[in-house]
Amino acid sequence: QVQLVESGGGLVQAGGSLRLSCAASGLPSDYYYALGWFRQTPGKEREFVAVQNWNDRYYVDSVKGRFTISGDNVKSSVFLQMNSLQPEDTAIYYCAATPLFTSSFNYRRATSWDYWGQGTRVTVSS
Repeated sequence: QVQLVESGGGLVQAGGSLRLSCAASGLPSDYYYALGWFRQTPGKEREFVAVQNWNDRYYVDSVKGRFTISGDNVKSSVFLQMNSLQPEDTAIYYCAATPLFTSSFNYRRATSWDYWGQGTRVTVSS
């Protein structure tokens, strides 16, 4: 059974930092996996935040320079260091996994990904 378990969410003041963690287990051993983070607020679609695809890392423009993704695609663990948090970063953050992908893969689209965690809530107060 595949499980992705996120942790590290919480309440923080604007300008503060949080570090999210995601540990995956039960992933089929045929592949190494790209690991990513998405976020979602009520009434909105799930939004891409960041992805680590082996040595490549991609971010949504709104978090560049503030968030850093790191982890181990072999061990299927990923972290998201979030600095200079703003109220607009408030959301439920989800970890996602899919086999390592090539340039034709639309990693920004949530439906492209195969496995998901249950999410961890991040609230940034002004």
